[in-house]
Amino acid sequence: MSIKGKASSLMEEFKAFAFKGNIVDMAIGVIIGGAFGKIVTSFVNDIVMPCVNAIIAMGGGKDAGTGLKGLVYTTEAGVEIPYGNFIGGIVDFFIVAIVVFLVMKKFLGFMQEMRKKEEAPAPAPAEPPPPPPEQVLLTEIRDLLKNQK
Repeated sequence: MSIKGKASSLMEEFKAFAFKGNIVDMAIGVIIGGAFGKIVTSFVNDIVMPCVNAIIAMGGGKDAGTGLKGLVYTTEAGVEIPYGNFIGGIVDFFIVAIVVFLVMKKFLGFMQEMRKKEEAPAPAPAEPPPPPPEQVLLTEIRDLLKNQK
């Protein structure tokens, strides 16, 4: 097989892989996840952290004016380690983890309910009502005529 044939075969395999439904769904999930991450980061930085900073300020700590982001450890050599940013990242992670857990729990619960509805057996059909007396009489006459032949 020539190089051109190998390249076109490789492209065909890539197209088959890239445009499968699962890959496209996963790509959409990654994009939405990135946008959701920005929302959560904004929530943590703009809403949660100011509340935490206010609590720290009420305690009157040495870094009360700068809040949690201002928590810095300075070594004897003069190196600053901003562990307040790390704490902010941990809070960010826990909020994302809780939201993902709740969404997945609700989503999986919804999916299980849908499966139960699909798997539920259909009720047995009701027995047909008995035929009217005229029909019974006509059926007997028919059977008698068949037997006479």
